[in-house]
Amino acid sequence: MNKQDLVKAIAKEAGLSQVDSKKALDAFEVAVKKSLSKGENVTLIGFGTFSVVKRAARKGINPSNGKPLQIKAKKVAKFKAGSKLAEAVAK
Repeated sequence: MNKQDLVKAIAKEAGLSQVDSKKALDAFEVAVKKSLSKGENVTLIGFGTFSVVKRAARKGINPSNGKPLQIKAKKVAKFKAGSKLAEAVAK
């Protein structure tokens, strides 16, 4: 499912137009990005939690030449599924 498919599904499920559904999805994306950029978690009870975690620096291998390289530490976005989402996927 891509973004356009998701917009259509939201429109159908919520009884909204596709334009309004796209606006809502875009607003959700912006809100999550802003919160994560501030280091805040976004928790949707039963669905899941978006958070930022630090990845430590580590050694890697350049796949094109096989030489070792150092991968820098960085922050990455993470999603942990909530109980209701996990149950729905497991069925």
